[in-house]
Amino acid sequence: MDRTSVDPAAGSAAGADPDAPGGEAPGGDRTDGVAPALPGGGSGPATIRVRRVWPWVLVGIMLLVGVAVAISWPIKVPYYALSPGPVEDTSDFVTVAQPVGDPSQGELLFLTVSVRETNLLGYLGAVISDEVDLAPRENIRPAGVSSEQLRQQNLDLMESSKDYAIYVALDRLGHDPQLVGTGALIAQVVEGSAADGALELGDVVVAVDGQSVQFNSDATALVAGHAPGDTIELTVERGVTGDEVETLTVPITLTPFRFVQEDGSVEEDPDRGMVGILLVNDEVTVDFPIPVSIDSQNIGGPSAGMMFTLEVYDQLLDGDLTAGHRIAGTGTIDIDGNVGGIGAIRQKVYGAIAVGADYVLVPASNYDVAVDAAGDGIEVVRIATIDDALAFFEGLPPAT
Repeated sequence: MDRTSVDPAAGSAAGADPDAPGGEAPGGDRTDGVAPALPGGGSGPATIRVRRVWPWVLVGIMLLVGVAVAISWPIKVPYYALSPGPVEDTSDFVTVAQPVGDPSQGELLFLTVSVRETNLLGYLGAVISDEVDLAPRENIRPAGVSSEQLRQQNLDLMESSKDYAIYVALDRLGHDPQLVGTGALIAQVVEGSAADGALELGDVVVAVDGQSVQFNSDATALVAGHAPGDTIELTVERGVTGDEVETLTVPITLTPFRFVQEDGSVEEDPDRGMVGILLVNDEVTVDFPIPVSIDSQNIGGPSAGMMFTLEVYDQLLDGDLTAGHRIAGTGTIDIDGNVGGIGAIRQKVYGAIAVGADYVLVPASNYDVAVDAAGDGIEVVRIATIDDALAFFEGLPPAT
């Protein structure tokens, strides 16, 4: 049997046509028609060594990702990331000495938000996340306010909120609680405002134009009727050394109202006067006819006020306020039972959906944003006062 000869110099089989199928044009790629030459002039099956490239590509990608994380992790950006926080059962926080009736079959849940200073990596993650929002640092922690001061302010706000919650619940149940305030504590001075340089953190406002102030709401109401350019006199108590307190009368000329929202938008009202201070209640003396305690467990801020009010009410109600439902909610409460707006409402709605709540109660001022965030995931209930909330519960059908 003849063997086709191969001329190594020619580089192609004798008699082969380079233009025919299976041939090889000079300098071209090998096709399937001719086996490559073997050492010694023979021919036979080729052994082709294939290098696996993809594992090295994968390792390269992982190394690049690791380097990117290492570089971006320490890079701080001037933003806070707001994300859904834990959802808490209010019954774990509220204790009534002599509760009435049996415990509710449903749950009253208050919603929280996680607020963290973020780095470049967290910033990029927030940009692509539907559940995380970014707020400029100065909207959360103004210039000159340390993280510890911010934390203490939020704890102070929670303390006031708890007192209001107990007061309002007992009042609506027909008891006669007595709440006595000692003034409005300055928790923040807005940089560049009329108060900047005239008032200090820790000052306690005890009068506005000679009219007594027991609570922060008193001071707000007394200032509200004034326009930009008006001058008012604030009587403040300022700690000097130890327990020594100095009483000062401080004139303040109001400036036009200007407030920077969490999303960076600016609210302005040229006809509304502004002092430029954030007030919370100073020490509040409360005489409750029924012993009630709320252990907020180091959680700060006033936004659980409405839900604490409802929990106290429920424990002293001869019946089940919840009708067996899981009901989440958020909103501040004041001494008159008004429910105030809060921040990060979208994140709180997402939290309510995540735990399978049947309804979420939100302040009237947050309602539109809450409805948009909820979609078809949960029913949103608009609440302007605690009486709106109680009316909702009265019409609530039993859970199935």
